[in-house]
Amino acid sequence: MTSTIVNSERAVANIFNSAVAAAAIGAAWELGVLDELRDNKKLDVQSFALQHDLDVRSTQGLVTALAVVDVVERARDTVVAGPLFDEAYRTKSLFHWLSLGSGDLFSRMQYVLRNENRTGDFYRRDSAAIAYACRDINRQYFDPAFWAAMDGLDYTFSSVVDLGCGSGERLMQILDRYPGTTGIGVDLAGPAIKVAAAEAAGRGFGDRLSFAEGDVRQIGYRDEFAEVDLLTCFMMGHDFWPRENCVATLRRLREAFPKVRRFLLGDATRILLDGVRSEHAVNEDDVPVFTLGFELGHAMMDVYLPTMDEWDGVFAEGGWRCVKKHLIESLTLSVVFELEHA
Repeated sequence: MTSTIVNSERAVANIFNSAVAAAAIGAAWELGVLDELRDNKKLDVQSFALQHDLDVRSTQGLVTALAVVDVVERARDTVVAGPLFDEAYRTKSLFHWLSLGSGDLFSRMQYVLRNENRTGDFYRRDSAAIAYACRDINRQYFDPAFWAAMDGLDYTFSSVVDLGCGSGERLMQILDRYPGTTGIGVDLAGPAIKVAAAEAAGRGFGDRLSFAEGDVRQIGYRDEFAEVDLLTCFMMGHDFWPRENCVATLRRLREAFPKVRRFLLGDATRILLDGVRSEHAVNEDDVPVFTLGFELGHAMMDVYLPTMDEWDGVFAEGGWRCVKKHLIESLTLSVVFELEHA
């Protein structure tokens, strides 16, 4: 950044405190602190801790971390929303994704950057926490564009597959909204699949919804895919890359789902790292929330993040035609592509 730092000691202290508060925002959401404040306008820390079987002193520390960054205000044990509460609540799942889902990755940055260590399973993330965060990320950021695309479908679908389904929430929403349909969720993360299957059973989807553990990038034709006519995939399209791999995956998906009439592919694109040359690029003085964590995290995981222009350049070669793009500028730069067989 090129801005002038008036008090470097205070500025660096703010960096340190913000790192602690970032984890506190994610934890406060999962523990119910943020929802309690949103719904009831105030919170008694000691009563809340006792009610939810939380360590009182640690809960007080979590609230203090939120107060330091103006997310809450407190008078002894009584807590109310602070000036940044609404924005922190809106972006809570992004903090959860960063600090809880990807915390182990960022805490071992000095290890994963060494080339000698970048072989095999050289990093760890909490797949269940990632699924928990992505459920809200999907709802908050992708759902408006997704449902706009769904409402614009020019045919009546009967069977949907969600690639990288995570918690399965998107599939369950689709099946709720379209009662005569069936669905299959595919995800590489076994723990997330187990959570999704249990919730689907608890919500009464029965034999309308099933889940399979597998690598979407290597998926092949199965009998249960024969009649699938709608394909969805959110927040994992970047795992298809680099380019030659992405083209191969897109071709494989075309063959695995021969009757798919529309493929809704949603993901965030690269706008910061590697000196992006694009009308969508941002500089280091104007980095939005999520962008830096998303791009650096995937660089450390050796996952290539494509730009919007790079996505546009693979569809035809992969056997698909892009018929529409829904841009989402509130989540770095994200997009929902509407694809059909070329």
